[in-house]
Amino acid sequence: MGIFAAAMANNKKYEELVKNRPGSLVEKIVTEVVNKKAVDVHFEEEDNEQWAIIKVHKDEEDQELAIRLLSGDKWVLQFGFYDDEDEFIELLQPLAQSEITLIPQGLRKVMLKVLSSEEGLRVPGNLLSR
Repeated sequence: MGIFAAAMANNKKYEELVKNRPGSLVEKIVTEVVNKKAVDVHFEEEDNEQWAIIKVHKDEEDQELAIRLLSGDKWVLQFGFYDDEDEFIELLQPLAQSEITLIPQGLRKVMLKVLSSEEGLRVPGNLLSR
């Protein structure tokens, strides 16, 4: 199987995880983020929506996993990848309360601060694990 075919097969696997087991991806993102020396929590907006977001990049597969916090305490899992026509595809999955509880309180507080202040922050990863 070529590199491109392997990446596409991997994308299908992630699509299934996003839909059927988002909690496993939330755990994966949180584990990676809290073990980093420094983490960037970004503020982004598009159209009339604003959110705080943490991202984990899988450069070798050209993929992005992320957790978004939107106003109204709405949490969303994001999986992004490039398709065979080099278009960036974003899959979004709202998180249930059971999946939100997998996000450490420290990370939730920082993301809420970023969303309310509309300014990104760089914080130590270990601060987010509390």
